[in-house]
Amino acid sequence: MNKVSKKTASDNGIDLSIVIPVYNERESIPKLYEELDKTLSEMPLKYEVLLIDDGSTDGTFDELKKIHEKNNLFKVIRFRRNFGQTAALSAGFDFAKGDIIVTLDADLQNDPRDIPLLLEKINEGYDIVSGWRVNRKDKALTRKFPSMVANKIISKLTGVHLHDYGCTLKAYRKEVVKNIELYGEMHRYIPAIASWMGVSVAEVPVRHHSRKYGKSKYGISRTIKVILDIMTVKFFLSYSQKPIQIFGLLGLFSSTVGFILTVYLIIMRVFFKVPLSDRPLFILSIFMIFIGIQLITMGLLAEILMRIHHEVGKEATYTIRETLLK
Repeated sequence: MNKVSKKTASDNGIDLSIVIPVYNERESIPKLYEELDKTLSEMPLKYEVLLIDDGSTDGTFDELKKIHEKNNLFKVIRFRRNFGQTAALSAGFDFAKGDIIVTLDADLQNDPRDIPLLLEKINEGYDIVSGWRVNRKDKALTRKFPSMVANKIISKLTGVHLHDYGCTLKAYRKEVVKNIELYGEMHRYIPAIASWMGVSVAEVPVRHHSRKYGKSKYGISRTIKVILDIMTVKFFLSYSQKPIQIFGLLGLFSSTVGFILTVYLIIMRVFFKVPLSDRPLFILSIFMIFIGIQLITMGLLAEILMRIHHEVGKEATYTIRETLLK
């Protein structure tokens, strides 16, 4: 039921990697360990758990260290400061050795008992399996409603239809996440970002619990970030490899409209003696020509930057203070 590639198991000895970003969750860690250890020990898989301490300041690292000393299958990566959840997941993906990588939150709202459900779906041949918090235990106005709107917009723009992009509980095949460069706050959109690879994506209902300890790291201000992220994802999927196509198109449109207006106004001035000094339309036409030239130039510069990006390679989005991996 919960099998993975035999080739991978023989190559590195690990079938499953659990990646968990942790930030100021000292009270949740002992209970999280109990639930994870119980679930994973019942599964016929060789596994590792990567706990990424994202610059916690409440003593979380001390709790993580105790867990590692008790069970060295639970490994710890400690950041020098808080870099954000995307960077934490990126570090987990970099260090993960398993053929299947599962991510979940450390706040006990995701249920480790759902991990086997994701793996069963993965074994049906899917590349990504996303959790769907059907009965989500969050505030309706500040969390659920903005998330619902964002999910619909992302699904429409990308063609990857998911009910719950924001659910951290997801399972990935290793080759998917190893070929994705994460930055900013793009972790929640990995299924959409990975769609350019031709991946198959599935969704399964999972449990969701109310937060027991601490407080949420998100608020209504997150909505603005979500909107900006949606624009970034759409640009990445449609134009990241050819940015000149969007900037050039807008530039050509602006320049063409400005040129037509300028020719029209010059004809009116030469043949019909219509003065141009008091015509705001003339100033607008000149502006549109210059704006068009600037947009085309931006497109060309973006093309150059993309070439440099692909030639230079990946830049680290985090720095590590210490690791407990053995």
